Amino acid sequence: MSTKPLLEKKQATAKPPQSFASSAWAYFRLTRLHKFPAGSDLIFWPSAWGVMLCARTEKLDPASMWTSLVVCMICGTLRHNAGCCWNDICDVELDRQVERSKSRPLASGAVSLAGAVLLLAAHYAVITWLLQFAGPEGRQVGLIGLYLLDPIYPFMKRVTNWPQAVLGMAMTWGLPTTWIAFRGYTDVDALTVLYLGGICWSIYYDTIYACQDRRDDIKAGVKSTAVLFGDYVRPILSVFAALFVASLVYAGMVTEAGPLYYVITVGGSAACFVWQMLTIDFDNGEQCWAGFKTNGTLVGFVLWAGMMADYANTVDLGLW
Repeated sequence: MSTKPLLEKKQATAKPPQSFASSAWAYFRLTRLHKFPAGSDLIFWPSAWGVMLCARTEKLDPASMWTSLVVCMICGTLRHNAGCCWNDICDVELDRQVERSKSRPLASGAVSLAGAVLLLAAHYAVITWLLQFAGPEGRQVGLIGLYLLDPIYPFMKRVTNWPQAVLGMAMTWGLPTTWIAFRGYTDVDALTVLYLGGICWSIYYDTIYACQDRRDDIKAGVKSTAVLFGDYVRPILSVFAALFVASLVYAGMVTEAGPLYYVITVGGSAACFVWQMLTIDFDNGEQCWAGFKTNGTLVGFVLWAGMMADYANTVDLGLW
């Protein structure tokens, strides 16, 4: 007679431990650094514009200008890393319902929640330390963005159709941080208008990004401007692009920018927006991703290049 029990307790099978390389790659993916500079550049550019506009008006020497840009790039990259970590922590359950995001490290289980929180804390510690280079006033402004604006974005997707506007406030916060670091509260009207214009730009490019997931977002109950605008996304985004260009014109007038600013920064960005609105298919995920990336690699650079050219007309860059 068999002595084998009718019911046996099944032994839990633990997941095989990840190798160091695969674990490191999972954390790397959590920060989205494998897609660099996508995202990081969009945080960097507003702070870079602040540096360039102040560099010309305050006659900043080239060494200080370049050093400030490097610090802004490091901070922008770290802020983007931290933002992606926090977003994935908050959205882990939603990400599992969306085809494009269900393979993300947290959603797929490749990274633990505790590990993600530790990585986030490490980023915040470094960024907080780096903000000392913005001086007392600039540091205070930077800390407001880091600790108040950055953390609330993921929750906005649950309560409003305008999470991109909240994201824009955070993404553009480098502009008032650098502006106030160099100029204090001088020409605050130009700063305010350009900051609002930067929010319009953020709504523009992040709506393009969100169009990749419109169908899944509707099923999951995720709110976004991509869902809200629906079939009118092209004309509505054209209005936001025009508002951003208008803010550039106003900021140039107040800061007495030269002709190169208007030709390259204003004219160049306007041409980029017209091209995008004529060519992007908002129902094509690949085109939406490419259009989103172009705002960082092309539009942001064109704006900065015009400001740099205007600065070069007034200050010897020491390049030759």
